[in-house]
Amino acid sequence: MPAQDDEEQGQVFVDESDIIHEVDVDEEDLPDADDEDDTENIKDTDDSIHIFTGHTGELYAVACSPTDPVLVATGGGDDKGFLWKIGHADWASELRGHTDSVSSLAFSSDGQLLASGGFDGLVKVWDTFGNYKRTLEGPGGGIEWIRWHPKGHLILAGSEDCTAWMWNADNGKCLNVFSGHGAIVTCGDFAPDGKTICSGSEDATLRIWNPRSGESIHVVRGHPYHTEGLTCLSISSDSTLAITGSKDGSVHIVNITTGKVVSSCSSQTGSTDGNPESIECVSFAPKCVYDAVSLSQLIQYLFHQFESFFGLFLVAWIKTLQFGIYKTHHHVSYVTTRKE
Repeated sequence: MPAQDDEEQGQVFVDESDIIHEVDVDEEDLPDADDEDDTENIKDTDDSIHIFTGHTGELYAVACSPTDPVLVATGGGDDKGFLWKIGHADWASELRGHTDSVSSLAFSSDGQLLASGGFDGLVKVWDTFGNYKRTLEGPGGGIEWIRWHPKGHLILAGSEDCTAWMWNADNGKCLNVFSGHGAIVTCGDFAPDGKTICSGSEDATLRIWNPRSGESIHVVRGHPYHTEGLTCLSISSDSTLAITGSKDGSVHIVNITTGKVVSSCSSQTGSTDGNPESIECVSFAPKCVYDAVSLSQLIQYLFHQFESFFGLFLVAWIKTLQFGIYKTHHHVSYVTTRKE
């Protein structure tokens, strides 16, 4: 009967003459109407050795002490930070004082101090028992990231107000303000030798600074560099190269002495809307043994190997690894790239 007739006649009934074939079904094999989808009953295996449940909101930052293997700091959207210890469920110290999300955390290189940065524009300094030391003020926008000087108690932080700030954490004195970016300063760090600072911004530039004078030594922009905002950077252990990732799906290696781009490569994958997948994290190994050409070849290899993996927003190194780069939104993967 045509569909139009069905609509006009309302309900349509099936009688025995309409039956084409009968199939016997065991009623025990039929699911109950109230049963939930089987996929909802499948639970992921929990391999964790410790769970900290002090937060009431999303976590935005995690930092591990460089000197105490069980000491961890976390911060989140509940405007709180915590210090806690793996395997010590009865030990935790709340870091009170931020009035907005705790967006970044970092331990000093000697493990004696912890710095927390918030979207309230404040950087706070704590000892490793969670005792408040002081507040570092100045930025006119939220704190995007925090880094410590590799050889002292100096703190570097990037802000939403297009600037980066450097303070002495022991006395709270502001030592320099690095101005020049035209948008949010999304990433940055001291070079391992402590003599140079690199910062990246939403304005698609990398700036290389003299930390003493605050002078911008080099500005890396335009072809063949990124076309969209920088999201991440890392500096090689010999303080000669910086690797940067961007929303444009590309990775570039820059010689920070000359300010020249020495190698580039781009992701071949795209998001559902056809745009490139943003590079969310890059990292040199603590003792990188590759030159710029070898790094470029390695990055191309990793892009090819992991072109279907999306979603990583954090990289941490294991001592035996030599180099790593990962990108965007749903899975976490490990890759070993040891140089034989």
